[in-house]
Amino acid sequence: MSRPKKRSLTLRGHRTSVSLEDEFWAEFRRIAAEKSRPINDLAAEIDEARGTDIGLASAIRLFVLADLKAQ
Repeated sequence: MSRPKKRSLTLRGHRTSVSLEDEFWAEFRRIAAEKSRPINDLAAEIDEARGTDIGLASAIRLFVLADLKAQ
């Protein structure tokens, strides 16, 4: 598994970054493509649902994991 890399996102007009491993980033992009959703929109949806006690990168990893487990 690779080391996390900073990835830039725009959430509701604001730039932010998350540190994700290449493997999680690739799966996140795949999920967005399968859902025909822009990656920023999907990230914004995850951001809204995550609450304040978990970081965005962790929320994205859990989202990816849940998708893979559902397959």
